[in-house]
Amino acid sequence: MPSLRRRVVLAGTLTASLAAPTIARAQSGDWPKGPIRVVVPFPPGGTTDPVARLLAAKVSENTGWQTVIDNKPGAAGAIGAAIAAKAPPDGQTWMVTFDSHILSPAFNPGLPYRDSELLNVMLVGRAPLAIACHPDRPYKDLRDVVADARARPGRVSIGLLSASGALLLATHLQKANGFELNHIYYKGGGPTVQDVLAGVTDFTVTTLGALQPHFRSGKLRPLATTGEARAPSLPAIATVAEQGFATYPTYSWWGVYLPAGTPRPIVERLNAELAKAARAPDVAQKFAELIEMEIVAGTPEQFAAFQKGEQERWFKVIADNNIKSD
Repeated sequence: MPSLRRRVVLAGTLTASLAAPTIARAQSGDWPKGPIRVVVPFPPGGTTDPVARLLAAKVSENTGWQTVIDNKPGAAGAIGAAIAAKAPPDGQTWMVTFDSHILSPAFNPGLPYRDSELLNVMLVGRAPLAIACHPDRPYKDLRDVVADARARPGRVSIGLLSASGALLLATHLQKANGFELNHIYYKGGGPTVQDVLAGVTDFTVTTLGALQPHFRSGKLRPLATTGEARAPSLPAIATVAEQGFATYPTYSWWGVYLPAGTPRPIVERLNAELAKAARAPDVAQKFAELIEMEIVAGTPEQFAAFQKGEQERWFKVIADNNIKSD
């Protein structure tokens, strides 16, 4: 009898496991109901807009779903995020956003939404930041910059996007490694790059994709990258850690969210379709060309754990250094 009961239990378990995908498909079978709104909380021209458009177009191609991009810029992404958070949890509204989204609660306690109102669906991919200077500066790598900053505290200028991961990394690097820079803040990534190109600032740290064209043309010099390993496009350039500095591996990243409360079968179906789209060779190649993105395309749980770890790390840096958004 024990062996018979065991066979019955195993058979039941197998039947349930085989039925689960069918149940999920059935529960999400009447979804989507019409056009899907893809909220992008930034204007066209940055990196998030093309990521959203490429993903949405590929998902539409693969599934026949109609997707409509809706740019809702303002308040460092908070306006678009609030629209997505307050949308009905029916899978008809997605948000595609950038890494600065998860820093908003620390910089702006008065946000019109809560983190808990948005559900992690998929971390699309990531790319390291890069540190760069104008070729007329005497720096060959980050070690040269730090040596100069230690010799002239507060005199070496760095251009930084305000309320950004680049700002938090620069702040952490100084405190952890004992040097002081003169921070010059910008409201957009474009002006940050333009001023280092013009020699207004001594150096900058920003997205690798924004700097790579200027590295290729020789108008800027790469000094370091911020990932765990060297960037494939800059194999001769050592990472910050390789150059001997205490640091956190730091990346730009792009993710997809749904309103909290969206049924699990819809979340799982969307995650699967997004992963398929992101890993498609033509899409992955475009991401690599545009922004040097490394595809991640993990599960909702992996994305949620990643966000939690990033917020714990960077919120502490913000609090310990009393960093403001402006």
